[in-house]
Amino acid sequence: METGLIAIAVALALLPCALAGLGMGIATGKAADATARQPEASGKISSTLLLGLALTESCAIYGFVTALIIKFTM
Repeated sequence: METGLIAIAVALALLPCALAGLGMGIATGKAADATARQPEASGKISSTLLLGLALTESCAIYGFVTALIIKFTM
């Protein structure tokens, strides 16, 4: 394959990594707002936040691994 196409494929595979950071920041901000509004629900909010952050981080890791596979096998 051509080098340019491989570079585009790697960039597209790394897109979830960049967007995961943005999504995690937004989710953390919303969780902080929710905790400030209802402090008694902080346990449920934090457990849901941690589950969501773990799923978001796994998406970023899959994108990163895919980018490495594309880069080093083609």
